[in-house]
Order: sequence, then structure tokens, then C-alpha cells
Amino acid sequence: MKFRNVDIEWLGHATFLIRGEGKVIYFDPFVLPENPEKADLILITHDHFDHCSPDKVERIKKEDTSIITTQRAANKLNGNLRVIKEGDELTEKGVRVKAVPAYNIGKSFHPRGTGVGFIIELSGTRIYHAGDTDFIPEMSSIKTDIALLPIGGTYTMNEEEAARAALTIKPKLVIPMHYNYIDGTSADPNNFKQIIQTNNPEIRVEILK
Repeated sequence: MKFRNVDIEWLGHATFLIRGEGKVIYFDPFVLPENPEKADLILITHDHFDHCSPDKVERIKKEDTSIITTQRAANKLNGNLRVIKEGDELTEKGVRVKAVPAYNIGKSFHPRGTGVGFIIELSGTRIYHAGDTDFIPEMSSIKTDIALLPIGGTYTMNEEEAARAALTIKPKLVIPMHYNYIDGTSADPNNFKQIIQTNNPEIRVEILK
């Protein structure tokens, strides 16, 4: 789908392909088509297998591809790596990148400090990929045009929690992710959409296929 001057494609699970300013950007490349487009920039939120897949990274990597990720994920990868932790900001390939908190509350899958979310700025549009996270207090300070939020529960927010996150962040567009792909992530994106639109119809919700 197109939003302003940015093309957004959800490939499945937490994998997104973003195009803008002539650049090809992947978030968490775990689900890829047979002949994937090569990346200029790859952002990986944490080191779990369904987000950091060295084999998948190799399939989309070029000689000059930049990879931005956490230290634990970088230890599994090769190439032009830039390590980032929450609070860090940098510019790579002309894209502004900020790492923000992503962690679980009351469960142990994603302790704070082991993963991040990303906010990137591309073609004047801010895109927030939340990573694997619960609805955390830091989300109240997120400023973004587009929010990519996990809704699958178990390891992350569920539909209701993610809807509350969207209502707190108030993006112009929100897209659900991280559901109905691996065990423990069953969710109904239409329920997520309905909660948001009932409470704030100005937030656009797109369920991508």
C-alpha cells in the first residue's frame, strides 16, 4: 500500500518491506518471497529466530547493504553492521533511525535491553516498528505517522492491548503484525481495527495481506 511517498508491504509476521526515496528497507526479514528485492538497509529488532534469520539476511543483502540491529543479533550476522541500543539515533543511507524501548511486562520472553523498536524517517514520513513488545509506558512519547504493532499475544501485546497502544500513540495509520504465523500468535486483526475505530475513527487502520 502507499502512504504519502512511501510504499509499505507486509510480507508476514514482523517482516515489512518499505520503499521510499529510491531506497529499499526491510524490517525483521524472516518471511520473504521466492525472489526478494535486494535491500539498501535492514533493521532487525532483536535476535530471536523469527526476527533475526542469517539465511534470510543473506538472500536480500548486497555488498553495500547496511544492517542496524542489537549487539546480540549482530553477533549472528555478517556484513556492514551498526549496533544500536534504545535511545540511540543515527543516520544510515540518508535515513534517520532511532531505537526505542521494546520489552515485556510480566513475562520473560523479551526482557528490557535485549531488543528495540525503531522509528525511521523516510520521505518526511515517520514509521514506527514496535518490535516484540507489550504496551509499555514509553509509547506515550512515541511520535509517528505510521505504527506497525504486534497483536498476536503470548510474546507481545494482544489485540486489545495493541489497540490501546494505537489509541495512545495516535498515528495517522496503524498496521497490525506478528499474528497468525507462528504458534502462540493467533489473533483477529478485525477486532483490533474495530476497537481503534470505535474509540478514535481518525486513526486509519489497514489490515494488509
